[in-house]
Amino acid sequence: MNPIPPSLGPTPETSRNTALKEAAQKLEATFLAEMLQSAGLGKTSESFGGGAGEDQFGSFLVQEHANQIVKSGGIGLAESLFESLKEQTNDH
Repeated sequence: MNPIPPSLGPTPETSRNTALKEAAQKLEATFLAEMLQSAGLGKTSESFGGGAGEDQFGSFLVQEHANQIVKSGGIGLAESLFESLKEQTNDH
């Protein structure tokens, strides 16, 4: 009888690295959103503003801008965070 070969699914280490990378990217996106908001992105303009709706949903626009920045390579913060988190999980 032939033994059943191991599954070709992701290993626990690969799954953990994927989760760490996603967490690092979310943190970078949150950081970038705060920086963009501080720079004035998402603030209602004085002329031709969108009113109360623009004020309420401006943060979603800023967050999506930050997510797109991270998707296109970001500023390198996610990679640094990922490496640091990976080292910490390997130490324990």
